[in-house]
Amino acid sequence: MPTEIVVPAGSGKPLAPYSPGTKADGVVYVSGTLPFDKDNNVVHVGDAAAQTRHVLELIKSVIETAGGTMEDVTMNHIFLTDWENYGAINKVYAEFFPGDKPARYCVQTGLVKPDALVEIATVAHVGK
Repeated sequence: MPTEIVVPAGSGKPLAPYSPGTKADGVVYVSGTLPFDKDNNVVHVGDAAAQTRHVLELIKSVIETAGGTMEDVTMNHIFLTDWENYGAINKVYAEFFPGDKPARYCVQTGLVKPDALVEIATVAHVGK
């Protein structure tokens, strides 16, 4: 099965050996996305809503580069550092998925940089 590496224009260099996204058989797998700028600095420190918006915009750019839209998202894996941020994350999340909601799970965990409050990995089926 041929695969395509998906890297949106203007993406920064990943912190580890991975690609922002991979497309295979019409399925786009978006790597865990953190609230990083192009230099891998955490943005919007202390603001879970702003970090979530930033993360979802980055995910959107991967999916669009692969030829899809956010309506093609079928699964999200959400990681947060503190349940206190759950409401703020959900409020922004709902803006990106106003219609039928994709499947998802959400777990509390530590993230690669202490100032990061949320990380999301995504699966989308494009080219239906």
